[in-house]
Amino acid sequence: MILVGENINIISKTIGPALKERDSEPIQKMAKDEASAGVDYLDLNIGPARKAGDELMAWLVDTVQAVTDKLLSLDTTNPVATEAGLKACNSRALINSVSLQPERLEKVLPMVKQYDADMIGLLWGIEGMPRDANERCMLAVDLVYRANQLGIPNENIWIDPIVTPISVEINQLKACLDFMSMLTEIAPGCKSIVGLSNVSNGTPSHLRSYLNRTFLAMLMKHDLHSAIVDSFDEELIRLARGEMPEIVSLVHNMMDGNMPDMSSLNLKQVEYAKTVRVLNGETLYSDSWLEI
Repeated sequence: MILVGENINIISKTIGPALKERDSEPIQKMAKDEASAGVDYLDLNIGPARKAGDELMAWLVDTVQAVTDKLLSLDTTNPVATEAGLKACNSRALINSVSLQPERLEKVLPMVKQYDADMIGLLWGIEGMPRDANERCMLAVDLVYRANQLGIPNENIWIDPIVTPISVEINQLKACLDFMSMLTEIAPGCKSIVGLSNVSNGTPSHLRSYLNRTFLAMLMKHDLHSAIVDSFDEELIRLARGEMPEIVSLVHNMMDGNMPDMSSLNLKQVEYAKTVRVLNGETLYSDSWLEI
């Protein structure tokens, strides 16, 4: 599985001020630490960056490339900043992201072809968030068709079905999983990617990793290609790298309807099993789900 480190992010209490002040030291330390943690890409998230976004993204790409040769994901809603980052990249970039909103299609999609980049196809339509798996399928087909018209092959398209917080809407998570089971049929050759940490947004910080890891294992049932993750969650990295097969097997068996005897499981297995039940909608989410 391809892992994209999420930690160079403008909302970070360390990275945000460093970006504003063009202070390279914290950013380069983070980049080196993420690379050492074993991720494959570094996501460079500068947010909307409406003022001087092009200069900021170019500076950030140069700053990171000075200390690591990891591939880069350019994460901004500012098309001018995206292009500045593409020009500065020494290797093939991943554009995060292209949605079906007119401005993104018109301004960013041609850059994918021009700069021979990969793209994340975000399933966000003109009317916003898709309501279910079927709407995700329709958006995916439309987005891939538009990309193909410009000569962008499916192999360069990474589809993001949009992961939503468990604390907000369980049906959206079910729709995400349902869509993932159909992706290879509706868009052959396209890859899949998720913003994994979204599933735990709004939950207490000490509980977030349980949700992130378990949902990753659930997505692996549908051959998830890549995920944007916390680079420093060591157990999650091990899970993604295939080093916890017994946990993955437990999770997938539960998804198939085979409920284990909880008394036969060790503590870690119980934590995953209880979290699967929450993410499947079998148990109502609450901050105490692990204690019940």
